[in-house]
Amino acid sequence: MEGALEPLLSNQNAMGKGGLRTMPFIIANEAFERVASFGLSANMIFYLKSEYDMETTRATNLILNWSAATNILPVIGAIVADSYVGRYSIIGFGSIASLLGTILLWLTTIFEGGKPTTIQYMLLYASVGLMSIGAGGIRASSMTFGADQLIKKGDNLKNAGMLQSYFGWYYVACAVSYIVSVSCIVYIQDQFGWTVGFGVPVVLMLLSAVSFFLASPIYVKEKPNSNLLIGLAQVVVASYKNRHISLSSEAMDEMYHRRNESTVLMPSEKLRILNKACIIRNPEKDLTPDGKASNPWSLCTIDQVEELKALINVIPIWSTGIIFSVDISQLALGAIQAKTIDRHITRNLEIPAGSLGLFLMVALTLWITLYDRIIVPLASKIRGQPSYLSTKLRMGIGLLLSVTSLASWAIVESIRRELAVKEGFSDDPTGVVDMSVLWLLPHLIMDGLAEAFYTVAANEFFYCEFPKSMSSISSGLSGVALSVANVLASVILNAVDYVSKLGGGESWVSNNINKGHYDYYFWFLACLCLVNFLYYLICSKAYGPCRSVVNNGYNEHKSSTQEC
Repeated sequence: MEGALEPLLSNQNAMGKGGLRTMPFIIANEAFERVASFGLSANMIFYLKSEYDMETTRATNLILNWSAATNILPVIGAIVADSYVGRYSIIGFGSIASLLGTILLWLTTIFEGGKPTTIQYMLLYASVGLMSIGAGGIRASSMTFGADQLIKKGDNLKNAGMLQSYFGWYYVACAVSYIVSVSCIVYIQDQFGWTVGFGVPVVLMLLSAVSFFLASPIYVKEKPNSNLLIGLAQVVVASYKNRHISLSSEAMDEMYHRRNESTVLMPSEKLRILNKACIIRNPEKDLTPDGKASNPWSLCTIDQVEELKALINVIPIWSTGIIFSVDISQLALGAIQAKTIDRHITRNLEIPAGSLGLFLMVALTLWITLYDRIIVPLASKIRGQPSYLSTKLRMGIGLLLSVTSLASWAIVESIRRELAVKEGFSDDPTGVVDMSVLWLLPHLIMDGLAEAFYTVAANEFFYCEFPKSMSSISSGLSGVALSVANVLASVILNAVDYVSKLGGGESWVSNNINKGHYDYYFWFLACLCLVNFLYYLICSKAYGPCRSVVNNGYNEHKSSTQEC
């Protein structure tokens, strides 16, 4: 990580705050949190079925709801960070909450076998709740907190390359965390039991909190801004109040209310109706002697208007991440499928069913490394200027890969099910068919590449399109899409289960995988992803060119925009 970013940061002042030296502490904090979280969730489907005697559908829904909470709470954390307490404080709070959550989950393992008690259920739900809250604090601001340490004022070209490299390597660190969790942590759980297997994440979360607080004196700590949600609401109200004002195409700068020291001179032409919120009709009446709005619910700043516009403009493209994430949310079903095939790599080495996701993350890591360290430098050298794949192009490639990934998965499941029936496992969902785990590699690799293209590019897109005052929210948008996707995946799963059982037939997602038709379910998801890809093409075309890349403070509208 340091070696990859060092050339970009050689001119940083080592004696000041921030810079490369803060990266190990910030990334270690989230990396340890993710190792603990992924390590617990990877095998959770088997823990719930064996220790809590849950059916597949109920256990899967619990995991999806836990994941949904884990991904929606970072948005709340981001709002709190940007508006009230700052990113440093919210990450610290999240670290402590996650630690408490892992401790409570570990406590559920110390009860003796038998029917689960009320106390065990209370501990289970409290633990996943605290871990979700903790993730909401850490993941809300960790990525943007790291970006705050690196951005150099006034150097847009260097910032563009720096951010693309930073976001890429940030996801490499997350991917490595996942690889460690689904290999080492899952192996420990399988070999030494739940008590030891859930105890390791407790230690990791302790390291996560300690690593973050150790570097407190050298962090750049941006102060929180005014309440962002109230500011956005003020724009809506002010626009409605001023709806009768006519907008002139030749309006002068003085007609608009600006924040002190703001670099934004004029509101953009998109969503012009919102521009009415920042028009000064009577300076003596509308403004106080110090230049502030007399009534912020009747007169807003250009910056407030542009913040709301930025949020509205990205919603269509953001929404494509929902169906994309439904694909990624199917890991629990993948683990059930993996239990029924031969997972031996060698005669003595068998991959745990909950660890197959490591192939996904290896593919993601290898592609990001190849792209950042070989493809981009080589293309830049050949062209004689910095050359990158645009963010919107990478997002489109990722969405298309999600379609091919699910199609591959459906084909493999159809073959696996046919083999299971031929080998007499129709009534035995635990029977292992004569089929190598390598059949699943195309699906897993394409899923990893889809994540590498879409998710990394989406976060970069949101960060660059939003003003800096909304940085934490920009990093949380992908999490919101994943959260909505988890809820949607649960709805789809329940709907498919209900509809496919009509007429007395076997459910497609039956508790007995060999009697169900998981392949039909995967084909259905592939069709949804194909429609989503076509929808993205429309949204991307409608969005138009992106704003120029990062400026310190606000992503200004410049005379020349760039295709992103």
